[in-house]
Amino acid sequence: MKKEPTDNNTEIITRKIQLLVDEPDKELERQAWQTLYRWQQVCFRAANTIMSHIFVQEQLPNMSYLADEVQRNLADMHKHPGSLLCTSRINSTLRLLSQQYKGQIPIHILGRLNMTLHRDFVKKRHQYLEGEKTVPSFHRRIPIPVCAADIRGLALIQDSHNYSLRIHQLPFRSFLGADWSDKPALLQQVVDGQIKLCDSHLLIRNKRLFLLAVFRRPLHPPPPGNDAVAEVSLSPETPITVRIAGRRYTIGSKEEFLYRRLAIQQARQRVQQAIGACRGGHGATRKRKALDAFEEKEKNFIHNRLHTYSRRLVDLCLQHRAATILLVGQQEKEAAAKEDAFLLRNWSYYALKEKIWYKARRVGIKVLTE
Repeated sequence: MKKEPTDNNTEIITRKIQLLVDEPDKELERQAWQTLYRWQQVCFRAANTIMSHIFVQEQLPNMSYLADEVQRNLADMHKHPGSLLCTSRINSTLRLLSQQYKGQIPIHILGRLNMTLHRDFVKKRHQYLEGEKTVPSFHRRIPIPVCAADIRGLALIQDSHNYSLRIHQLPFRSFLGADWSDKPALLQQVVDGQIKLCDSHLLIRNKRLFLLAVFRRPLHPPPPGNDAVAEVSLSPETPITVRIAGRRYTIGSKEEFLYRRLAIQQARQRVQQAIGACRGGHGATRKRKALDAFEEKEKNFIHNRLHTYSRRLVDLCLQHRAATILLVGQQEKEAAAKEDAFLLRNWSYYALKEKIWYKARRVGIKVLTE
């Protein structure tokens, strides 16, 4: 999951937790699922409406083909006389949605969706206006935003390691199964008030419901006496080479990482060459079934290996009491990789660097790039 920096003392992490509708009555359970699907459909339509209105509002002052009499000053007329809008720009889209979908979805969901899309548009505003990026469109499986204040009643179920909760008055319980990750511990820390559960999302996939729970938790300070520097070199042939305390360590190898990745790609190419002879059945979905499986296999292989390598590096730094990780010559290597199609395709340097960064940050180790 993606981690984002917040400040020097806390971090934001996301965990995917499966939820079940906690309702013994089958009819009430069916109604709860209908409500969730209705919320998802409204979010899909509302998100596309919001982005369309934001873009039009942003472009209106630049529409030189409109008559000069047309008012183009988009601001709140109560605060700026002579302006076009009767409210603020961010509230204009929310007011439109609340009128259009009144009674179909909680207003807090629309408010959070509206706020998020406005904030994302501002971040990429220049690229949209310059034509470098297209305004995004949203698919029907869009996650449903949930405010932290609307997640209530989180409590441990008796004689179980699962938790019960309510989201907009709908009852749910977690389904952690044989989960040995940190999800149960994080939920218990929320119950005990040690960490905070932030605004999250509900995700519906393949008739299953997941909570993309966002947690804010404090970072652990580094143990005293850490003063060593670990010089780290990243490359596709040897994923990580470390020099620390006068010793040299290698993490991963060319045979383990690069060759296996290339083998998966070659297998995918063979499937792609033979895809024309595959039985149709259900059209493109049936023909691409094996091809999609190899794409997912490569993605999972890289994800697993990079997590393993970054974890080994951080453990090695803790073992030698290193306070800093220095990525040696990384900027030059990344610049060279952008000019080499093979390296750009097969060396996941950015993903590896990101995983090193957040794992090191959790234990108080600084990461510097040379």
